Amino acid sequence: MRPQTEISENSRRIAKNTLFLYFRMLLLMLAGLFTTRIVLRTLGFDDYGLYGTVGSVVALGNILAASVAQALSRYIAAGLQEGDRKKSESIFSTGVIVMASLSALVVLLVESLGIWYVNNYLNLPPDRLEAAHWVLHCSLGVLVLSLLSLPFNASIMAHEKMSAYAFISILEGVLKLGVAVGLVFVGFDKLKVYSLLMLAVAFVIRLTYSIYCRRNFAETCCRLHFDKPLFKEMLGFAGWNFLGSGAYLLNTQGVNLAVNFFFGVALNAARGVAGQIENILRQFISNIVLAVNPQITKQYVAGNKAYAFELVNKGAKYAGIIVLFFMVPYVFEADRISLLLFGRNPAGTGLFSVLSMACLLMDLAFNTLVTLELATGEIRRYYLVTSAISVLVLPVTCAAFMLGAPAWTPYVVFVLVYVAVDAARLLIVRSQTGFPIGKFFREAVLKVLCTGAASLSFTLIVWILVPDGWWRLAAVLTAATAATSAAAYSFALTEGERAFLKSKIMAIFAR
Repeated sequence: MRPQTEISENSRRIAKNTLFLYFRMLLLMLAGLFTTRIVLRTLGFDDYGLYGTVGSVVALGNILAASVAQALSRYIAAGLQEGDRKKSESIFSTGVIVMASLSALVVLLVESLGIWYVNNYLNLPPDRLEAAHWVLHCSLGVLVLSLLSLPFNASIMAHEKMSAYAFISILEGVLKLGVAVGLVFVGFDKLKVYSLLMLAVAFVIRLTYSIYCRRNFAETCCRLHFDKPLFKEMLGFAGWNFLGSGAYLLNTQGVNLAVNFFFGVALNAARGVAGQIENILRQFISNIVLAVNPQITKQYVAGNKAYAFELVNKGAKYAGIIVLFFMVPYVFEADRISLLLFGRNPAGTGLFSVLSMACLLMDLAFNTLVTLELATGEIRRYYLVTSAISVLVLPVTCAAFMLGAPAWTPYVVFVLVYVAVDAARLLIVRSQTGFPIGKFFREAVLKVLCTGAASLSFTLIVWILVPDGWWRLAAVLTAATAATSAAAYSFALTEGERAFLKSKIMAIFAR
């Protein structure tokens, strides 16, 4: 077991990185909300829905990106923990070659199968087929640039340089906001221009990551060389990861295409707005995961299982509490909050937003378990079992749609299926690592449930007592924030966490 002083240093590093990422997220949240509001107003419901729907066709590459990024981060973090520079250089070099190969494969697939699907099956207004092709090609360009950036992103994560990641992400958010504002002044096809400008933003961010990493991390400056055994090992690791990510693709982007087929682009616009809210919240929660993930991997590889398990529990607890801060007011005032944030409210946005947060809670609250599983390196059984269960979302949804089910059905199906997925996650991780399930439920799940029950009950009373209108929205937002804060402090935080929070608050008021 590592010395207590080193564990304290790791805790301070996690706290520092989390603060950097929260600062990033607050700015990105504001920029993202304004960007979505402007783009939705400028493009209109149909073009906004079209952009999101066509983007679903290339989402396979995003899943590839996420799969390989996790694999790269795991390998580089393990190499750094072992102190083997040559191994880290070999991992990075091999990662670049893997990403270039996958990029070529993605281009081939999208430019053949993607075009065929758009031309023959996508439910579009007849005069927007050419614009859909523009969106497809530009989205593919964004995707390829993102794939090529992944080895550099993985190095930043493995080195735990979250300040750099935060500032580059903020630059990306500001550039996207600038694109949205500039779009207002465009006099011709705004959807085509928007697609091109988003491609330009991706190029700038790709260049920025490359310059920063080459100036700060030695392994990113090495000459490219092909390590065949490592290539096969990393590709196999990423392949199993892709199996799980591919199932999630079907549950999200595949469902988007199903909604388009049965209901058209108008409801895709509502799902798109709800998806923007979900993405902002997902990024917010991911800040905790980004700060904790490298330490979970490093501590498990170093043999300090108890500390790795503790980080898993804390990450799950904090993720659940953050979802509640957003979800509780949305349960009662979803339509007004969406209208306030985005200016325009496609039909179904409020309901879709609440249900998407419930889905997010079922997925992300258990996500640190995935990091622990990846740290073991033995992921075949995990992904075979969890993917076989989670892949049920799309066929069950399509069957329900054929029977006349409403457009919100996929969210309910997702929650029910992911209850089984989370149960499988826990059982497999316990069998491979000895992870204590009972302690996880006591320290994470039960505390989140108690916090949610208390905050929902108090907010419900306020919602009933205050007359309908904008004043009730203000009352609900105030009550939900206060109730969730008080409930989290009372039911979720440990004595040490309460003492830490008190000391920080007292230090602020003492200034």
